Amino acid sequence: MKAWRLYNPAPAENYPLRLEDVPIPQPGAGQVLLRVHVCGVCHTDLHTVEGDITPPRYPITPGHQVVATVAALGEGVEETWLGKRVGVPWFYSACGECEYCRRGEENLCPQARFTGFHVDGGYAEYMLAEARYLLPMPESIPHEQAAPLLCAGIIGYRSLRKADLQPGERLGLFGFGASAHLAIQVARYWDCEVYVFTRSPAHRQHALALGAAWAGGAEDAAPKPLDRAVIFAPAGGIVPLALEKLRPGGTLAINAIHMTPIPEMPYRLIYGERTLRSVANATYRDGVEFLQLAAEIPVRATTQLYALEDAPQALLDVKHSRINGEAVLLVRSGMV
Repeated sequence: MKAWRLYNPAPAENYPLRLEDVPIPQPGAGQVLLRVHVCGVCHTDLHTVEGDITPPRYPITPGHQVVATVAALGEGVEETWLGKRVGVPWFYSACGECEYCRRGEENLCPQARFTGFHVDGGYAEYMLAEARYLLPMPESIPHEQAAPLLCAGIIGYRSLRKADLQPGERLGLFGFGASAHLAIQVARYWDCEVYVFTRSPAHRQHALALGAAWAGGAEDAAPKPLDRAVIFAPAGGIVPLALEKLRPGGTLAINAIHMTPIPEMPYRLIYGERTLRSVANATYRDGVEFLQLAAEIPVRATTQLYALEDAPQALLDVKHSRINGEAVLLVRSGMV
């Protein structure tokens, strides 16, 4: 099978990924073999490829927004999984026994493993997954639309929840890429007024087309104080800019696995019982809930398709914000 392999991280412009022919992996106990249809291209993939975050081993195959069909079963896996269309998100598995797992916070499990980071991911024709963590895919969502939901969508949904967003509140979104363009659809479904802060004129137009009440830059004054806000851009300098737009008692959630340093800022920006919190990965339950909600709304992802062979170009386009929505690798032609 064909798979992209990362042996040493480097800037995406240096094309560190290698497309190789490798053996099809065999599922072990509790695992399934997946035939990959499509895989989304995420900023976290870029952070991995460029070395901002370091996987525990090399080589590694990136990719963690995988829509696939179960092609073979390992020992102990129920026969009913065979032939089913499933999703594999960033969250791959957890120990199931620690205090975090027992509290339903397996995203914080010290032994949690993540797709395309601890284990080989979806920039390949086949991959392995743990059966107990497979996400059933609603039939109404086609492959191309489903891929962005499996990370950008799930983590955006968790971010809205961690921002304490309530129906009818005023929400600020800082950065408007793959995740934010899905989160805004959930917020509008909840009848929230949404302000979008982004540098890109194209992204501002995209936000307005998706129902934003206002779009501008992070340095601009908001038309009204925000009840809640989420930062999607991995730039620490946005934190004080977002806090100054937040009402007393409001919440700012940071959705970033990697972020530049947060600058020193005056205490008055967080005073007034404002809450600042990070969003760390997502749980299996988040995935199940969000996919059901996405089918109900329905959420529509804006995508740009690339052939599997064009993964390096997709990463460059993500890096330089040349995409409205999300890049999606078409691994098996004719399957979208």
